[in-house]
This record gives sequence, structure tokens and C-alpha cells, in this order.
Amino acid sequence: MIVLLGILLVGSIFLAVMVGSLGPIGPGDPVKLSFHDAMDALMGGSSYAWVFWDVRIPRVLMAALVGAALACAGTAMQAIFRNSMADPFVIGVSSGAALGAATAGVIGAGVIMGVYASPMFAFGSALAAVTIVYKLGSVKGKVYVDSLLLSGVAVAAFLGALVSLLIYIARQQYHQLLFWLLGSLALASTDKVLILMAPVLVGAFVVILYGRDLDALLMGEETAHNLGASPEVLKKVVLAVAALMTAAAVAFSGVIGFVGLIVPHITRLVVGSNHRLLVPAATLSGAIFLIWADTLARSIVAPTELPVGIITALCGGPFFLYLLRRNSSERASS
Repeated sequence: MIVLLGILLVGSIFLAVMVGSLGPIGPGDPVKLSFHDAMDALMGGSSYAWVFWDVRIPRVLMAALVGAALACAGTAMQAIFRNSMADPFVIGVSSGAALGAATAGVIGAGVIMGVYASPMFAFGSALAAVTIVYKLGSVKGKVYVDSLLLSGVAVAAFLGALVSLLIYIARQQYHQLLFWLLGSLALASTDKVLILMAPVLVGAFVVILYGRDLDALLMGEETAHNLGASPEVLKKVVLAVAALMTAAAVAFSGVIGFVGLIVPHITRLVVGSNHRLLVPAATLSGAIFLIWADTLARSIVAPTELPVGIITALCGGPFFLYLLRRNSSERASS
């Protein structure tokens, strides 16, 4: 399964690079390149090489990294909260990261901290958001899922109001802040890909490393403790890592919701709940999913493009309602 997903990811990257207004797959406006010409450009033997190496390849790789980060973070949070409806978007981590990144842009933190300003602000804000939601959703160390999700919705709404306030204050920077709200990969670059690569790879490795403990946690905190896991340490480490990956992704792509909800759930139906297999499978699947979502976003209304966050929301919104309906039916039958 992992090998198959790896092959699909490589194939998706290659095909997505070929899709566009300038390429063998697409409308061919202003120029229609043949497959041979596109391969020649990839090898640096054409004047159109910059289109692939400076624009399209960084964007596709950014989509893969962001999708992998959100899917891996969503898988980890669903295990920690023992609920398939938890993800970075639903419990407010994405909104917190967006607020931090937007704040960094409004106050001009990039002048002092450079390209690291948005990721650092986003990480701090995301970690604060998930901490608040966790505290509101727990009583005496016990997490109540319903309270957790409602707290996440409330915190996300409050943080969204703060982002709206920043939009009102910024005025001239309205379009820059709107980028964080809708989610887009249009500003991808090689430097940003290299920066994002570190937290995504390290974060995914840490979550996979804790796969056995996450399996134990699904059986209850007391059982996990008896099996040698430390539930409280596990929660703090995994939540911090999930917040880091989400913050890094949102800092460079804006709020792209529901990837961490859809992908882990569907992957779990295919490979099961063993996190040593589920985490890498969901991570690769998230990368594949967002590559094609972004490809659709930049192709469906060519020559203009839609924010990729709109595509993922159109997919994830109905899916989230389906999960709510199914859980309600299960409770009624029990």
C-alpha cells in the first residue's frame, strides 16, 4: 500500500506539472507545448524552462507538502481526541495559525525576521489555539469530545473575527489578508518549499514514531498507561507536532480546510486503524489529494484560477455533515 501510494504521488506530481495554460495538458493559451517540448523544457533546453522550474514545480511540491502536513496532523488529532471528526480546521488550529500569519504581515514582522516571521507567528498562535480548545474541552484531565468540538467551533469563530478586524485595520492590505482566508498556492516558490519541507518531514516522522502509542490510546488512557504509554506526554508531544505542521502549512498556503478530515477518514477505511500504517498512508494520500485539488483549482476556470481552499471546502463540507449524521444515527440506534 505504501509503495503504491508512493508511485501514485510521483505520478501525480509529474502529471500535475504538465497541466496548465502552457503545457501538453491544458488549453494551450498563449502557447500549446507538445509533450516532447515540455520534457525538453524540464531538461532546461527551452526558453520555457522557467515556467516549469520557477512556477509550476514549486507549486506542485508545495501542494504535496501542505496536503501531507494537514493529513498527518488530522490523523494525529483524530487519534488524540479519539474522534473521526477532529482535524486542524475544525478545532481551530488553522484559524489560529492564520491569525498569527496575518498579524505578522500587518505589523511588518517580516522586516525584522525575514521569511521566518509568518511561520513563527503562525506556530505560536496555532499552539495557543489548540491549548485553549483542549482546556475548554477537558475537565479534570478528561476530554469530552462534544465539548471539544463545540469549543473548537467557538474559538475558530472568535479567531476569525480577529482576522476580520485585521482586514478592517489593514485596508490597503486587504487582498494580502484575503489570501489567508481562502487558501491558495499561487505564491509558492522554491525557497518556501525548502522551508516547509523540514517541519513536515520531521513532524510526520515523529507521529509515525508514536504510532504504537496512538494505537494504545484508542483503547483508553488507562489501558494505554498499562501498555507502557504515557497519555499526557503523548498528547502534548503529538499536539505540538500537529500544530507545528499545520502552522507551517497555513503560513505559506493560507487556510485550506477539511484535508485533515477527509483524507485520514477515507484512508482508515482502506488500511485500518493501525497508526504505523495509517499515518504514512494518510500523509501520502493527503499529498496526492491536494495536488489534484490545486490542479483543478487552477484549471477549472482557466485562464484565471480559484483558491484551492474553495475546492477542499466544497468536498469537505458535505463530508463533515455526513459524519455528523452517521454519528447521530449510531447514537440513536445504541
